[in-house]
Amino acid sequence: MARPGLNVVMLGPPGAGKGTQASRLARHYDVPKVSTGDILRESAVAGTALGLEARERIDQGNLVSDEVAIGIIRERLSRHDVALGFILDGFPRTVGQAEALDEMMQKRSPLTVLHLVVPVDVLVGRLHARRVCGVCGTNADPTKPDVGVCASCGGALVTRADDDERVVRNRLQIYEDRTAPLVQYYRDRPTFFTIDGNQAPDAVAAALQGAMASAMSVAQGGAR
Repeated sequence: MARPGLNVVMLGPPGAGKGTQASRLARHYDVPKVSTGDILRESAVAGTALGLEARERIDQGNLVSDEVAIGIIRERLSRHDVALGFILDGFPRTVGQAEALDEMMQKRSPLTVLHLVVPVDVLVGRLHARRVCGVCGTNADPTKPDVGVCASCGGALVTRADDDERVVRNRLQIYEDRTAPLVQYYRDRPTFFTIDGNQAPDAVAAALQGAMASAMSVAQGGAR
């Protein structure tokens, strides 16, 4: 049986720090980080039809279809390594995806939803300055000097096509229109938490871990 409170959804707009903090939580709790963006970028690098189609949409700042995203996550959550939990980054992005995820969670512990909030002007600045590996897609650590190469594989760091300022603003508008309603969908659950993402990364991580402790306490209380 999955340990209580370790099935986590990271919510927040592009640039809020979801990927960075999801990786930290995954290491801290020893569960996999599951990122739809990473899966799709890996597919694009591999040249699969799904990956190439998704890359075109992502480069324009658009979302992939619910059908594609749900299929990716349904397959990923069927694997053995997520039996004790997961950190979801980039899914769900629509209410339809959230409803599908609830169906997938019927035999699992409750979802913990962590909502990162950051002012729009800060998001635009972060995304426009962000650097990623052109080979493996890993984000460069923003707290370390930019040495031009990826710390994971040694590939050259580049600016993502969807981090162009025009595309950034389009992505933020799409988030506001389609993804922000997820907050309304989840906000009345006892394991929903809003976190100030406009802090130093260590402060955000501490706040997230505090929320996780509260969520696990709620889940354990419900199990008795």
